[in-house]
Amino acid sequence: MNGRFLGCRETEAGAQAVLLGLPLDATGCGRAGVKDAPAAIRQASQFLEEYSLPLRADLREVGVYDALDLPLPPGNLLGALKAIEDEAQQVLAAGHPLLALGGEHLVTLPLVRAAAARSPDLRVLQLDAHADLAPHYGGEPLTHATVMRRVVEQVGAGRLVQAGIRSGTAEEVAFAEANTLWFDPRTPAGLDAMLRALRGHPVYVTIDIDVLDPAFAPGVSTPEPGGWSTMEALAVLSALSDLEVVALDLVEVCPPVDAGGVTAVAAARLLRDAAIIFFRP
Repeated sequence: MNGRFLGCRETEAGAQAVLLGLPLDATGCGRAGVKDAPAAIRQASQFLEEYSLPLRADLREVGVYDALDLPLPPGNLLGALKAIEDEAQQVLAAGHPLLALGGEHLVTLPLVRAAAARSPDLRVLQLDAHADLAPHYGGEPLTHATVMRRVVEQVGAGRLVQAGIRSGTAEEVAFAEANTLWFDPRTPAGLDAMLRALRGHPVYVTIDIDVLDPAFAPGVSTPEPGGWSTMEALAVLSALSDLEVVALDLVEVCPPVDAGGVTAVAAARLLRDAAIIFFRP
């Protein structure tokens, strides 16, 4: 093992996409330790094959360069967010789709900012257990619980599609009803409506691993029962294959509470298949 994600390249030359680790763990209100997720997911990926049997395709066909983890300034949240945004801008400016491994969900905000700067018509698809639409959390505007509220402010009302949501305050639900779109893509009608909302636009996809039920992903910072199975999540991603996805992140794996590495393996599988689905030439 070279320390990189399964089947990824060690150099950028000839790569079709870039994978970047973002070990941010600064604003969480649940279990600590998501900063260790990029390394844990890379290690867990070694249990998988590069070849996806359901997709009949190989991750190596995508040509992903794993740039390892971005150094983030300790104790400097705004500096860390700027570093993430600057790095994402460079990757996207070079014409590479971006895959990012968090870290906490707040990393999505600077990544969306970078994507929206290049794609003003951007839509954002959030697969998550939690709405993350609080205006403030603990008095702070920049947290993992407020991240999608800040994303809506960035991309505009009606451009955030949320799926898998099963936790939120009354205030968040009221904001969502006025500003976001909620679908259940596991049903034919829900999937069709979601595709209509996203087709024809560049799309940013953010996957909070707690969209999965704790039975399938116990190692998360804020578990929420009643979620999707791993296969349901994979089926949803497969159904989105014709979307124009420009960047994708996977966040909130918490290795210190991930007994047996179950959640890290699920995350690695989701990332492998998502890379093939969206970025295979």
